[in-house]
Amino acid sequence: MTDAQFLVSAPSPFTLNCDGMAAAGTLYQNAEVEPHVAVDPGNPANLIGVWQQDRWSNGSSRGLMSASSADGGQTWTRTPLPVSRCGGGTFANGGDYARATDPWVTFAPDGSAYAMGLVTTGGSFEAGSVNAMLVVRSTDRGRSWSAPTTLIRDGEGFFNDKNTITADPFNAAFVYATWDRLVAGDAGGPTYFARTTNGGASWEAARAIYDPGPASQTLGNVIVVAPNGTLVNLFTQIDRVSATVTAAHLDVIRSSDRGVTWSPPARIADLLAVGTRDPQSNIPVRDGSDLAQIAVAPSGHLFVVWQDARFNNGTFDSIAISRSTDNGVTWSAPSRVSAANVAAFTPSVHVRANGDVGVSYYDLRNNTAAASLPTDYWLARSGDGGLTWTETHVATAFDLTTAPQAGGAYFLGDYQALVSRSNVFVPFFVKTSNGDLTNRTDVYAAPAITVTAQNVSPVLQSVFSRRMRAPEIQSRSVPPGFRIDADLRRDVSARVERNMRWRVPAWGEATMQAAPTSPP
Repeated sequence: MTDAQFLVSAPSPFTLNCDGMAAAGTLYQNAEVEPHVAVDPGNPANLIGVWQQDRWSNGSSRGLMSASSADGGQTWTRTPLPVSRCGGGTFANGGDYARATDPWVTFAPDGSAYAMGLVTTGGSFEAGSVNAMLVVRSTDRGRSWSAPTTLIRDGEGFFNDKNTITADPFNAAFVYATWDRLVAGDAGGPTYFARTTNGGASWEAARAIYDPGPASQTLGNVIVVAPNGTLVNLFTQIDRVSATVTAAHLDVIRSSDRGVTWSPPARIADLLAVGTRDPQSNIPVRDGSDLAQIAVAPSGHLFVVWQDARFNNGTFDSIAISRSTDNGVTWSAPSRVSAANVAAFTPSVHVRANGDVGVSYYDLRNNTAAASLPTDYWLARSGDGGLTWTETHVATAFDLTTAPQAGGAYFLGDYQALVSRSNVFVPFFVKTSNGDLTNRTDVYAAPAITVTAQNVSPVLQSVFSRRMRAPEIQSRSVPPGFRIDADLRRDVSARVERNMRWRVPAWGEATMQAAPTSPP
């Protein structure tokens, strides 16, 4: 059976021309994408979700919305974040920006919440355009938000991207923000970091904590805090190997002093995603293929998930997972989470208090030769550290072709979210409205009330029944004899190039263009 889903988003509160700029690109009014969610550690009935509201085709959105729930995710109250003009940002309060993207939210142990986003003054990064990382704070569990604090603000020559924010679960005074800062001229993209040590009253100056060097960059930096207090920062490193080859791998760096100093990187695995496409039209899906997600268990074990094509010799992406039992120093060989022999994409990972690991993701197992693109959302659960998995249907098939387009690709977000409250997982995700072009997407929460160890969807039960006589379910391991050959390197390189230019069109060029057209 499919678990109950609760609508989180609502029609856009933003007024016509609220951004104060001439239109550039196609505006998808009422379209919500790229959600994130956090649970109050002091009261798990309190949740806060954030997302992009009113997505533009050429990047970013008119603003970031938040929503708070006091009943475990069944009903929600929505509030704009004052980080853009449409959301109430002004010159006076520090939120005077036209567009916003990359929302992330976290709860501190004292109940304070922090939300973060990337903002820009223009619809593209033309001469004079500004990009910045902003943080807002809530002391009433998301019902209202402070004026923004600017962590970094750059003009031409630099672009800050893919931010996350993490409150220290053991000390409410400490909150950590991280992102990558691209340098014009293909001159690198170090990991940047800022922190507050006084509960958001002030923030230390942003600084680089890892620099991969020229022609390399990090992306998708995200911090978790281990039970012993170690900060573990996960990222994708993208390397320009040659004029025609770009490669990617997953690494972590660690800090034992709350971010003052950091270790050298430890390698997890090569990132061998080829990206998702509509099998009929070949239109790409802008998925999470160049990002990974990380979770920490009460035991201190770390779990990282990502898209990867190694399980079927480069044909399509499955969901991969790796585990570390030594604070991220060493990592297990990747194994496969997703069950069906079809493309799976955009995973999230979370570990419950009892050690159960959950991974949510989209896949195309119900796609047919019809013009639509049926897409399902799933939750896989493991009670043995990722050795075996049970899958639950979170959202039945919806038509992905209704989604907003980003650079010509279907877009639900570079990430979705997964948390838990009490003894259940709570997937937090976007799905389409199946053809309503005035309201293409909405955000949903699925507090998995019906999930038990025995709850397996009818679709998956049918697949399991055929397991021994049909190839629907692959081995969880990499095929024997698998090698990263020239064809796979080419496909991975093409995917990285495509995804990065969706975010920053001048990425990888000799100089940053004066007027690129697609902010992230």
